[in-house]
Amino acid sequence: MNTDALEWALMKAERRVLEIQTKLHRWATDDPDRRFDDLFNLVADPAFLLVAWDRVRGNKGARTAGVDGKTARYIEAAQGVEVFLDKLRSQVKDRSFTPVPVRERMIPKANGKLRRLGIPTVADRVVQASLKLLLEPIFEADFLPYSYGFRPKRRAHDAIAESRFLASYSYSGWLRATSRRVSTRSTMRP
Repeated sequence: MNTDALEWALMKAERRVLEIQTKLHRWATDDPDRRFDDLFNLVADPAFLLVAWDRVRGNKGARTAGVDGKTARYIEAAQGVEVFLDKLRSQVKDRSFTPVPVRERMIPKANGKLRRLGIPTVADRVVQASLKLLLEPIFEADFLPYSYGFRPKRRAHDAIAESRFLASYSYSGWLRATSRRVSTRSTMRP
């Protein structure tokens, strides 16, 4: 597949994924008790896998191989993205895909101690990214507007700025500011 065709396919896939994510988020927001039964097929959807591949390939960790010794660049050169994703899709669809144990490295910390770092294979990363694309809009609907931990487009700096903003008010002003900020954020969509 040439680069222009891959970019065009990626653009269409991103649009499709965003449409599905918007629907999932809307459904989860409208009915908090809703059960999402048939999500497995979406994990193996070609659009989800292509967008997941793009995110994995664009990540700094794409240069690091898992236990199978393959990097994203190696897969592009030796196997081809389309062949890799088709094989991965068929494995996920027929439920023969099994994650491989991660490659472990010990990373030195600032205090001189070591911490473990697990490096999954590229295939495992792509499936994980596809799952994340699918599950994130559903669970995002359950979070409160002022929850900041491990959420898209939210950082620790945003939480600090919010705290400073609210601390600048007196108690009665703080109550008004809190209710005003919560009500405006609850109407926002991801």
